[in-house]
Amino acid sequence: MPSPISYLRFPALASTRADGPFLSLLDAFELRCDGRPVELPRSSQRLLAFVALNERPLHRVYVAGKLWTDASEVRAGASLRSSLWRLNRPGYRLVEATATHLRLASGIDVDVRLAFALAQRLLDGSARETELDGAETALAGEILPDWYDDWLVFERERFRQVSLHALEALVERLLRAGEFSRALEAALSAVRSDPLRESAHRAVIRIHLAEGNRCEAIRHYDLCRRLLRESLGVMPSPQLAALLATFMQP
Repeated sequence: MPSPISYLRFPALASTRADGPFLSLLDAFELRCDGRPVELPRSSQRLLAFVALNERPLHRVYVAGKLWTDASEVRAGASLRSSLWRLNRPGYRLVEATATHLRLASGIDVDVRLAFALAQRLLDGSARETELDGAETALAGEILPDWYDDWLVFERERFRQVSLHALEALVERLLRAGEFSRALEAALSAVRSDPLRESAHRAVIRIHLAEGNRCEAIRHYDLCRRLLRESLGVMPSPQLAALLATFMQP
């Protein structure tokens, strides 16, 4: 059976690509081949994750320097060769290697890449209706949150920002369609991802107001105000207060 981690965010893959390699980097590292989990040593996990998060070919020297920062160039190169050998043992060629470059092998699905592609379609308006179901789940999560490698800092922030904008685009689309429950779920996913993001709170308040739930809107505004005051020492923007005030007029 497909793994809940691998396929929960992209259920279509459970039937279309369950026989191919699937790499999960959101919330936890998991590699599955033919629907079965594949165990890898940590050094090979780091190598596979690093290559998977970069869609262009990477110089071997660059990869070795990034992953083995405390080693000499010779030792880092040797560690890279060893990790690469262990990585391609499961029976699939997971990383394509030349004398100078590395890249992820073709035919491997990666949840982060799929999530980025979905986010882009939501942002440009080309996402199909069938992709809206569970889109907030596909965009939730964090890249390898229990890893402490410095090279992940930018990748996490990039994914967080893109997914937040995509979730807000999803909210707008669902609001226009009058699908308030699903819109609220997407908006709350954005708030959960970044509790200090005012645009996410604004989306939640707009949904409550669109449903006629003024008390819920006020309650959420108070929550937003408390979070901003306690964390940043600031108040919500005048625009957010004005949004609420407009709907509270008799």
